[in-house]
Amino acid sequence: MKVKVGDNVKILAGKDKGKEGKVIRTLKSENKVVVEGINIVKKHSKPTNTNDKGGIFDIEAPLHVSNVKVITNTKESKKSEKKETKTVKEKKEKVAKTEKPVKKTTKKASK
Repeated sequence: MKVKVGDNVKILAGKDKGKEGKVIRTLKSENKVVVEGINIVKKHSKPTNTNDKGGIFDIEAPLHVSNVKVITNTKESKKSEKKETKTVKEKKEKVAKTEKPVKKTTKKASK
């Protein structure tokens, strides 16, 4: 799977199509991912020892990996591109400053 925990993804299919969220958990054996705030379903539970009150809870259900697409933040990618171009320019300037210009000398041919 190309999707990892913490990746920002865009939903391509289903009731939440077009929404974006962060991957909370991956289920590799089932090829599914759980995305924060996406594919919310109602979970009915009875009272138990750990949960004295039963009730209806909203939880995120898993989505199939083929229904999500990893996206990159355009602002972050643009910032990194700008930094790279600046560093390349700075390196070229440093090289140009350190190199001494070669003087061209012409010798007259003697007859």
